Formats: sequence, structure tokens, C-alpha cells
Amino acid sequence: VQLQASGGGLVQAGGSLRLSCAAPGDSLDFYAVGWFRQAPGKEREGVSCISRRDDSIYYTDAVKGRFTISRDSSTVVLQMNSLEPEDTAVYYCAADSRAYYSGDYWCAYGMDNWGKGTQVTVSS
Repeated sequence: VQLQASGGGLVQAGGSLRLSCAAPGDSLDFYAVGWFRQAPGKEREGVSCISRRDDSIYYTDAVKGRFTISRDSSTVVLQMNSLEPEDTAVYYCAADSRAYYSGDYWCAYGMDNWGKGTQVTVSS
């Protein structure tokens, strides 16, 4: 599956952005999906992931209460509110067809299919 992410940009602290990930020509119904990010000089981090097995959702602690992930057959959306400078990173969407892992597993270990990243910059 090919993934296309969009929606990044520059926003002031406290603002909001909405990231979208589309899979043209494919259905995401049979995939676990997630959003990851990588800030300069830091390792990649799983931000939020949805399990295919049971639709369980995982959020990393740093974004709980501020970010919301949602999905339908063709799109995965990450709504990001109350953005902080520490959220500045390149954000990647990802998908994996394996059925038997939970959301926290996917965010910890990554997925097989990756889209190109979209830059999110939060100014203080």
C-alpha cells in the first residue's frame, strides 16, 4: 500500500493542525495504521497507532489528551490540538497488514509500509 501524508505546517504554540494520510486505490480496512514522528537528533517515536485486531488505540504519553487519531476506509487522520514546541518533528504515517498486534506494539516497533513525512513546526 502506498501512503500519502499531508497537513503539516508552521503553527504557534497552542494552535492546531490536522494531518491526513491517504492510500489511493487501496482500502485501509485491513491494516493497522499509525503516526510516527522524528525530531532532529532524536529517534523515531510512535505517536498514535490503531490495531487491526481490535481497533485498540495507543497514544504516547506526551500527546495524550491533545492528539486524536481516527480512521475510515481510505484515510487516517491525526488531529493535533494544543501544540507545543516539543511536537516539532517530521511526521510519518504507516500501515501494516498483520492482524495480531495491539496498538502499543505497533507504535513501539513500527510498521511495514511508510509514507513520506510531513513537517510540523511549532513556534514558541
